[in-house]
Amino acid sequence: MRLDPVSVGDVDGLHDVWSDPEVYRHGFLMARPPADRDEAAAMVAAQLDARPSRWAYTVRLVDDSPLGPAGTVVGTSSLGDVDLGNEHVHLGWTTYGSRWWGTAVNPETKLLLLGHAVDDCGFGRVRIQTDVLNERSQAAIARLGAVREGVLRRVVRRADGTWRDTVVFSVLHDEWPSVRAGLLERVDRALAQPSAG
Repeated sequence: MRLDPVSVGDVDGLHDVWSDPEVYRHGFLMARPPADRDEAAAMVAAQLDARPSRWAYTVRLVDDSPLGPAGTVVGTSSLGDVDLGNEHVHLGWTTYGSRWWGTAVNPETKLLLLGHAVDDCGFGRVRIQTDVLNERSQAAIARLGAVREGVLRRVVRRADGTWRDTVVFSVLHDEWPSVRAGLLERVDRALAQPSAG
C-alpha cells in the first residue's frame, strides 16, 4: 500500500470507494454515499479544509496484483484529534471499498499509519474507535492488536438521526513493538494469499 495526503486528484477514486453500498450496510452510519462526483469532490474539499487538525490519506495499491492495478485507490484513513501535550492522536475516518475487505489492505494501512504516529511523530497513545453497531469494524480493530477500552455513550448523532455509542480501542507506545510484529505477520500471510486476510 501507499498512503498519500488526500488531494483533489483523488476525487474519482474516492468517489468509487464512497459509493460502494456495502460500506454502509455494516454500521457505518456516520455518513451516506455521495450523490454524485460533485458531492465526492465536496467531501474531499472538507478533508483538505480539516488540515492541520486532521490529515486524511488516500490508500492506493503500489503494485499490480490480484487486488487491482498499481495506483488503484482502495480507501482512505486519517490521523486527527491531535493532543501533543499528552501525546495522543486518533487514527480513524477509515473507509475501504468492500472489494478489499479481508485482504492485506487494512493491516498494511494500519501498520503504516501506526508506525508514522508512534515512530515518526512520537505519540504515546493512538486511539481507534468505531460505532457500537459496527461489529465488523470492532473485530477488525481487535485483530490489529489494539486494546478495547470501553464504550462512550451517546457521543454523536448519526446520519440517520439516531445517537451513536462509540467503542474505543487504543495502542500504546510500549505495545507497539508487539502490535507491529503481529501486523507484519498478517500482511505477509495476506500477501501470500490475497483473497484471505
